[in-house]
Amino acid sequence: MNEYDVIVVGSGPNGLAAGIRLAEAGWKVLVREAAAQYGGGVRSAELTLPGCIHDICSAVHPLALASPFFRTLPLAQHGLEWVHPPIPLAHPFDDAPPALLMRDLDETADSLGPDGGAYRRLFGPLVRDWEAIVREVLGPVLHRPRSPIALARFGLRAIRSTRGLVERAFRGDRARALLAGLSAHSLAPLETPANAAIGLLLGLAGHAVGWPIARAGSQRIADALVAHLRALGGEIETGAPVGSIDELPPTRAVVFDVTPRQLIDIAGPRLPARYRRKLQRFRYGPGVFKIDWVLDGPVPWRFEECNLAGTLHLGGSFEEVSRAERLAWEGVHPDRPFVLFVQPSNFDRTRAPDGYHIAWAYCHVPSGSTVDMTAAIEAQVERFAPGFRDRILARRTMTTAELELHNPNLVGGDVAAGANTFRQLVFRPVPTLAPYRAGVKGIYMCSASTPPGGGVHGMCGFHAADAVLSDFD
Repeated sequence: MNEYDVIVVGSGPNGLAAGIRLAEAGWKVLVREAAAQYGGGVRSAELTLPGCIHDICSAVHPLALASPFFRTLPLAQHGLEWVHPPIPLAHPFDDAPPALLMRDLDETADSLGPDGGAYRRLFGPLVRDWEAIVREVLGPVLHRPRSPIALARFGLRAIRSTRGLVERAFRGDRARALLAGLSAHSLAPLETPANAAIGLLLGLAGHAVGWPIARAGSQRIADALVAHLRALGGEIETGAPVGSIDELPPTRAVVFDVTPRQLIDIAGPRLPARYRRKLQRFRYGPGVFKIDWVLDGPVPWRFEECNLAGTLHLGGSFEEVSRAERLAWEGVHPDRPFVLFVQPSNFDRTRAPDGYHIAWAYCHVPSGSTVDMTAAIEAQVERFAPGFRDRILARRTMTTAELELHNPNLVGGDVAAGANTFRQLVFRPVPTLAPYRAGVKGIYMCSASTPPGGGVHGMCGFHAADAVLSDFD
């Protein structure tokens, strides 16, 4: 008899979700993690000064609260606590108050000036359909919609490029810029077909569940998932890299929380040649350059509302954001990058000692970039917060290579685990209606390179586990 029914390779949120789902079904589960610490993209550490807790990769988690699977788990019982900033998101401008994504739809619309009514018309029906939309959008590729009307209502808006959507919906730049920043999380040009889907989903999540941070750091998400896995009888080994699938003991199934490149390296000889060739055509997207700071006080934002926002999108107008994202996609380092900025210690004082604050930011850069973007990023922060540089006590930067060294799934620094082209938004990692099956029974993928894609929601792992259970029913 095999010691384990299934081995999960990789302990990111999707790998842990797959392990939990299978353990719930009575399978004996082992999760193996190459790094010394489990968690993948949800790890935290003292990267700068003692007592300053920084999120190494992901920092803000609207989709974790939205996740249909995570909502069924007793993660609060395992110590996970969410912190909600008063304002989920602010998008500042040079000479005007920021556009604000508030939990309340009307308050958001009120910050958008003459486009407030258009914003209500765009988002109002979607907010009312939120529960149905998130269930459908985070569902498997092939499924019978439980809420076809809600899905169609979302899909008719989401199928467009962000540029096409905002040019049709809005007249002024405030609402356009807000949507541009939301869609820029895709790491794809704003002219990409269906690019609006990501912006709309993140905006909806802001209204429905907020953009929270995990108290004491994103590591607490992984800690809670691992605690629940162990409570179900699952096991986890860290510092246990898998160089080849042949190293693993006999088991009914192996589930890989890795991207196509690592799957080929680890399991290539076991994969059908045709499937392997398709994996080799998988496209990765731009990377990110990341900075963590320690500050001697809060960020001196020009407008007070920004101090109440957990996340800020620093990029100015729609056209500025669009230009920055297009350049990174085309292999050019933008001189004025679009910056995603998070200030957790404004709302969670466990993150830094008294008298200190921390901040987190990244910008998009060409895949595999080794260029130091510190000056460009800090110039964008200073643009909206004069005096910011004077408050810096320490910083830690990470290039795309350092991010990939930290987590091999971040190929070339791509935090989305694959380019969000129109085809790969629908079909990941290859064109198939069975995306979690790796072309042969017993080998599966569950990373963000499978549907529904990037974000800390665990649904890729949940659906992969369901594929396993279906195959062995």
